[in-house]
Amino acid sequence: MENNFFKNVEKKTGVNMKDIFELANSLQNANFQDEKTVRNVIRRVSQIANKPVSREMEEQIVQSIVKDGKQLDLNTISRMMNKK
Repeated sequence: MENNFFKNVEKKTGVNMKDIFELANSLQNANFQDEKTVRNVIRRVSQIANKPVSREMEEQIVQSIVKDGKQLDLNTISRMMNKK
């Protein structure tokens, strides 16, 4: 069932499953209170998704996570990126 989930995500997004796993692994021990870490994650997601993130959007995401304490998950980032 997990494999089908990731295949569906890959099919819908065009993102390679290997890249998704690498990103997920990098998120496990990441410090999301650290602005530099959050910026790196945002840039990595942008690169994987092949969706550029403006400086303004990056700043909004960083603000939301680091300063407002919101949780970082791929759905949240995806929704924020699709708002532009």
